[in-house]
Amino acid sequence: MNQAVQFLKETNTFYLATMDLDQPRVRPFGAVMEWNGRIYICTSNEKQVYQQMLANPKIEISATAEDGRWIRIAGAVNRDPSSEAKAAMLDAYPSLQGLYSLDDGKFEVFYLSDATATIYSMTAAPVELTL
Repeated sequence: MNQAVQFLKETNTFYLATMDLDQPRVRPFGAVMEWNGRIYICTSNEKQVYQQMLANPKIEISATAEDGRWIRIAGAVNRDPSSEAKAAMLDAYPSLQGLYSLDDGKFEVFYLSDATATIYSMTAAPVELTL
């Protein structure tokens, strides 16, 4: 598993930052997976975050581990409309099945591209990850 995905899964909650015109917006997310060699996240197309990612696909993700290390991931998101990607996310996170289904018209998955990731620590040099 990709080290960045593993880090995010271990923290359970990570924070996704988008831009809303000239105002940054940050909110908690919990579902992330590696599928077909890409990092995926999901949301509803009924949420503002969805509209923000379509308008400006540049995002940042951050999370902090229990040991005090933190990760920062920067990149662009790309909508993947395939049923296969959606099914993989629903399989990876069965709890999402109470909110979404493949054909509900609102469930959306995005994968990251042009992404960089760095794990930071107060006691060690930053570790850059290959995504």
